[in-house]
Amino acid sequence: MANTQKAVKNKIKLDKSDKIIRGFSYVFISIFALACLLPFLLIIATSFSTEGLIRKTGFTIIPKGFTTYAYNLIFENPMNMLGSYAVTVSMAVVGTGVGLFVIAMTGYALQRKDFPFRNAISFYIYFTSLFSAGLAPFYLIMTKFYHLKDSYLAVFLPLLMTPWLIILMKNFIKSIPHEITESGKIDGAGDMKIFTALILPMVKPALATIGLFLALGYWNEWYYSSLFLSAQVDYKPLQYNLYEVVNKIQALKNSVAGSYVSFDNLPQETLKMATAIVATGPIILLYPFVQKYFIGGITVGAVKG
Repeated sequence: MANTQKAVKNKIKLDKSDKIIRGFSYVFISIFALACLLPFLLIIATSFSTEGLIRKTGFTIIPKGFTTYAYNLIFENPMNMLGSYAVTVSMAVVGTGVGLFVIAMTGYALQRKDFPFRNAISFYIYFTSLFSAGLAPFYLIMTKFYHLKDSYLAVFLPLLMTPWLIILMKNFIKSIPHEITESGKIDGAGDMKIFTALILPMVKPALATIGLFLALGYWNEWYYSSLFLSAQVDYKPLQYNLYEVVNKIQALKNSVAGSYVSFDNLPQETLKMATAIVATGPIILLYPFVQKYFIGGITVGAVKG
């Protein structure tokens, strides 16, 4: 009887300690979440502040001299900005869909033990992730050999597949028992039928993870646009369009004419913050829907050899 009462007391003490630990954990996570949210609130407040007040008093989470002038500059030509959004969204949607299918097929083929060249191809993919010929040969191939100057394909194709995403997909598919593929063969299914009907439904976490990486890559793209898209292209991708807006304001401030213009009327810091909001807002809204798949895919893909 005494032992039973002692065990109950130990259990009660254990339960209290669990509650204390959980309480500290919740407080710590809440503080950490607020710390992560604070920079974003700072960006929003600065984007709606007056440039002169920001330079005098610094950054705060409350707008100073509330104004939408920075956003007015960004959307000065609304059709141009809408065209940039359309180009970026189209590239992100099409590139993510095509890239997912191609990467999934590549990862599936490379983990098949009956594929004779899988080791050589895997080494080739991994080798290209470590070494490259450089910018000059890449530019010449895209412009002189493929003739993709001033073409959206010059921006679309390089982001379609990356070695790391292929390796991630390959490692994830390795976790699927090989017997599933064998059972499909016994039932008379071909390789494409096995891949689409049996493999793809089982790799949804990996598809969500890699799809998010592809979508972010297309959404944040500006470098290839600066290389291959000139002024002849009507609508530039969103990030490159915003990059040009910031550069124009900076060039105007640095010019001789800029010294005769009111400093407050040419925002620099507020414009940078406004471009960050315009560029990241839509993609942030997408992330919560794929977060659970993203975490699961990263975990499984990282631990499988």
